[in-house]
Amino acid sequence: MQSFELVSEAFSRQSEIFDKYEEQNEILKWMRSVTRTHVLRHLKNGDEILEINSGTGLDAVFFAGKGFKVHCTDISEGMLKKLRSKINNYNFSRLITWQQLSFTELDKLSGRVFDYLFSNFGGLNCSSDLKSVFIHFKKILKPQSKVTLVIIPPFCPWELALLLKGNFKTAFRRLRKNGVAANIEGVNFQTYYYSVSDVIKALGPDFRIVEVQGLASVSPPPYMINFPRKYPHLYKFLTKLDEKISGSFPFNRFADHFILTAEYNP
Repeated sequence: MQSFELVSEAFSRQSEIFDKYEEQNEILKWMRSVTRTHVLRHLKNGDEILEINSGTGLDAVFFAGKGFKVHCTDISEGMLKKLRSKINNYNFSRLITWQQLSFTELDKLSGRVFDYLFSNFGGLNCSSDLKSVFIHFKKILKPQSKVTLVIIPPFCPWELALLLKGNFKTAFRRLRKNGVAANIEGVNFQTYYYSVSDVIKALGPDFRIVEVQGLASVSPPPYMINFPRKYPHLYKFLTKLDEKISGSFPFNRFADHFILTAEYNP
């Protein structure tokens, strides 16, 4: 069973450099932009958003800037400290609220219900059992509300291509059934990889899949931070190609991440 205390400690430590690292990473900024565009396609005026794994509040501030109310949850005190600073700096106290809790504790939302639920950049990959998270969704979502989850899948073309270099360990690391040890700021914890089918099964029959979009299928993953600097024209071509084909099979399933949006129809 995952130790969420370790996860909390890891991301609290990372919170000190999180925003700066993303600002310097063109790949991450592009991925976040694509994800936001996806969410905006499905949001309706007046929707109140629940964001789980909200981190330092980069997405919450973006959606608040569009006029949406966002309730942020995260297990990491360090991340929430950065979020609170942003709320004050942007004067968003009426639009952004927060609560420190794990995604396995959504029953502590005190009877609140939301129009939209959002989880970005693989936060849910820290869970060894998605059903233990999704079981709470029905209690906190209104009928016909939507859920957008950004998940890290087992198959990433760029990692599988490492077979050509003989790097079997990295090429097949996502396929390990018991998860993979991650190290963030000196703290080790397990991460788990889920396919689109895994997520659909865990959501259950009350959720209708609306859209599945790949995120970095033919363009490089974010840890290849120097790629856009070394090959700017190639990188621009690959991201543009990604944006055109990301909604089609197999590119909406085999990528660094995928974005899945479902509608709750109890």
